[in-house]
Amino acid sequence: MKQFLDQQKLGYVATISENNTPNLSPKGTIIAWDDKTLVFADIHSPNTIKNLERNPHLEINVVDPLLRRGYRFSGKGSVIKTGGEFEAILTHYRKNGIRSQINSIVLVDVDKVSQVISPLYDLGLSESEIKEKWKKYFANL
Repeated sequence: MKQFLDQQKLGYVATISENNTPNLSPKGTIIAWDDKTLVFADIHSPNTIKNLERNPHLEINVVDPLLRRGYRFSGKGSVIKTGGEFEAILTHYRKNGIRSQINSIVLVDVDKVSQVISPLYDLGLSESEIKEKWKKYFANL
């Protein structure tokens, strides 16, 4: 899963807003920090951060757009803005080319992981067939 997250450049984080409705926000910085913790950077995420400070429950969905496979992670997020762990994660992002201003880091204590798999696999299509289908689709946009 760590390698999968390192390869994917976009995921979605769902939090619970003040009026108990879902808030879905795209994130391009989701990584596995250790075996039980994911992290993402707060670059332009004021609502996500506000929601997590009020209610830490969240879900993260990351799917490979060509293979139509991925993972859903459930857990609790905590926001950090200073300290050794913040600096270590910030250094990691800088070494990997993230140049944007990072306001805070969200640590996600993952308590559940499930696979996300396209129904196309139920039709008997192979991974390579699905990949080719979507490569052609995106090439023609």
